[in-house]
Amino acid sequence: MKSYKTRGSGVSLTQMWLALAMVLLALPIRLSAATDLVYVTNSAGDNVHVIDATTNKVVQVIKGIVVPHGVNFSPDGSRVYVSNESENVLDVVNRKTGEIIKKVPLSGHPNNIAVAKDGGRVVICIAEKPGGLAIVDTKSLEQVKVMPMRDRCHNPYITPDGKYAVAGSVAGKFLTVFDLQTEEPSWEVTFDAGVRPMAIEANPDGSTSRIFVQLSFLHGFAVVDFATHKEVARIVLPDGPKEIHDLSIVEGRASAPSHGIGVSPDGKTLWVNSVFAKSVFVYSLPDLKLLGQAPTGGIPDWLSFSPDSKRVYISNSADMTVTAVDMKTLKEVALIPVGEVPKRSNTLVVP
Repeated sequence: MKSYKTRGSGVSLTQMWLALAMVLLALPIRLSAATDLVYVTNSAGDNVHVIDATTNKVVQVIKGIVVPHGVNFSPDGSRVYVSNESENVLDVVNRKTGEIIKKVPLSGHPNNIAVAKDGGRVVICIAEKPGGLAIVDTKSLEQVKVMPMRDRCHNPYITPDGKYAVAGSVAGKFLTVFDLQTEEPSWEVTFDAGVRPMAIEANPDGSTSRIFVQLSFLHGFAVVDFATHKEVARIVLPDGPKEIHDLSIVEGRASAPSHGIGVSPDGKTLWVNSVFAKSVFVYSLPDLKLLGQAPTGGIPDWLSFSPDSKRVYISNSADMTVTAVDMKTLKEVALIPVGEVPKRSNTLVVP
């Protein structure tokens, strides 16, 4: 190829074209976005639906897990962990193929799960006496320990700094904080009602600030100060339409009028489901000022976020759907069909 120099530049046209070609070849890599996947367990079915948060379409169905409860992931996104109530196991799933790699036997009936920040342990609430928080080693894929609790365990969480696990008990009416370094209980808060879903707020330095706790029969949530280990406030959600409220009571849903709570990924807002209002309410952080509400489908039961804090996904357990809500406008942007009685959900970012 004949080479030409541009006037005054000392650079040939050939070199310019080669440089441009290198840039173009690099563009698909640099511009390729991560995929955000919302996993929804169908608690009365035998599958897990996977929603692409870009298209709001179901892109995968993981089959063969009867009565799935909690769902979580390995840090590299290669594995999906699902607690299996029908077999009392932790199902380890290949994320790409949806095939079950291993069924890890557990010491009792499992409820929800959480994964340590380094990915080395999965902690699983054991929902039958004597209860406790089971630990599965992710290298050996074996249960290696049960951290004791006074009663049955329901939902576990890992604190933002990765130092602690927090687990609640509906039957025992308490939450327990575990030190993950010693794998022993550290402190406990007792309530006047059963502990249901929780959300955890971080301080600016990444340490834990507060725990927001949904309780049985409370249309709202309690606020626990992590430093003092004490409940410091209770927030009651606004009343919904009387006909929805009364129907919820007739249908026996008064024991969990608010189920599903989460702090947005950017840490600026708290989102709280309301069965009595068939809505999700949003509060500013840290001042807990009510900002608004967005209607959902029937019986909002859990929620998860897109990592960019633009959308919140609410599982509607009575409608076999998930509502995607724009977090800025508080408008529904999609209603996504899933399986039987969708409840727990979680979001995975795939590079």
